[in-house]
Amino acid sequence: MSENRQAGGVGSRTLEGVRHQGTRPESGEDTRYQAVSSRDARFDGAFFFAVETTGIYCRPSCPAVTPKRKNVTFFPTAAAAQGHGFRACRRCRPDAVPGSAEWNVRADIVGRAMRMIGDGVVDREGVPGLAGRLGYSPRQVQRQLTAELGAGPVALARAQRAHTARLLLQTTGLPVTEIAFASGFASVRQFNDTIRRIYARTPTELRAESGTGAGPRTALAAGVPLRLAHRGPYAAREVFDLLSAEAVPGVEEVLSGPGPGARTYRRTLRLPYGIGIVSVDERAAGPWLDARIHLTDLRDLTTAVQRLRRLLDLDADPYAVAERLGADPALAGRVAARPGLRSPGAAEPEEFALRTVVGPDEAARLVQTHGTPLDNACSTLTRLFPEPAALTAHPQAGPLAAALADGAVRLDPGADRDEAERALRAVPGVTAVHAAVIRMRALGDPDVDPQADPEARPESDAWRPWRSYAHRYRALVPLPAQ
Repeated sequence: MSENRQAGGVGSRTLEGVRHQGTRPESGEDTRYQAVSSRDARFDGAFFFAVETTGIYCRPSCPAVTPKRKNVTFFPTAAAAQGHGFRACRRCRPDAVPGSAEWNVRADIVGRAMRMIGDGVVDREGVPGLAGRLGYSPRQVQRQLTAELGAGPVALARAQRAHTARLLLQTTGLPVTEIAFASGFASVRQFNDTIRRIYARTPTELRAESGTGAGPRTALAAGVPLRLAHRGPYAAREVFDLLSAEAVPGVEEVLSGPGPGARTYRRTLRLPYGIGIVSVDERAAGPWLDARIHLTDLRDLTTAVQRLRRLLDLDADPYAVAERLGADPALAGRVAARPGLRSPGAAEPEEFALRTVVGPDEAARLVQTHGTPLDNACSTLTRLFPEPAALTAHPQAGPLAAALADGAVRLDPGADRDEAERALRAVPGVTAVHAAVIRMRALGDPDVDPQADPEARPESDAWRPWRSYAHRYRALVPLPAQ
């Protein structure tokens, strides 16, 4: 579908406030139904719609015939639609949409919870672990998420597990039993029941649709191939320029291929259950980036995917960013010249914080002297960045490393950003600019201006809640040749 048709359906100002709690929609119904009628891909991931006569739920851009309005119900999450008995559409694959940009903007319990669920916290620690990290009781977390999203943390995590399972079923030849546990399910029976309920097929039938003929160890030997979906235009060149400039030898590399836009970014990851090596290609043939993830333990797949998505800022809403920043005469030309500019995050938040404080040269030395060697080096990727506990005696990195190691500074996806910045500023050697940059990148905050004077009322207030993107636009000089 052309960009013109997508943009013609619904005004960009309607991108905010399109969620609905489920059952019969009320406020915003016209906006949502118009987005569905025009198959507006800008809304993919912002909400889902279900058709009562078919029992199917879809993304707004689904190419199927638009259902009658009286038969449509809107949901804020796929899990909410599944909870009401709807199954995923086979044509539009609503589980493969970009995540909602709202979860990165919001600093409340819901936004923090969604970021942690995406990182696999519920799978690893259960709802009590999630609640403990948020500082609330499990009952409070359950009530808040259900009220706003139509599904509690278990249902949200289950929907994510099902997506991971479909991915493994259709891209690898791993045994179904192994996929069940790699996806985070507690039992094969739970896995089978969930797949049948969401996709209306058995795992074997779901696999047969893709024609996967790979050997049983494909995922470990050749990696898991992925298409990482994004919303709207994606300024890949600028993202890869930044990744290339920041790459730390031994941990990261950017390989150049033939022709423009043919670079591949690769890096090592320290994951909850093992080690990963991820790679992503700059050139895109559609609304996604091609990637591949090699893991020593497939239970890390969901976490690895989410970290890569945060690094590449794939869940951003470029339309909302362009609308706000393009209204500023000082930025309008740059916004128009670089549609889809992203504010990259960090694949390893603690690593990024330490690198920010010590600088690139010292970071490279730390990798060689304290990094964990890989059992099997891959090209120039030979090590993992050192854990904070290994750097507490370092004269420059030590204070921050100690604060990270003992939990005085938290940089996990669900960390309270205000508290994290205050804790960072209290660490010797961490400046206000360091703290702001770490908040912007390691915590993925889209509304940080590292150059703003906190004691004044900065002009950048007009850029809220997208000040991180304004910072990126201002940093890109000169404009590209047209």
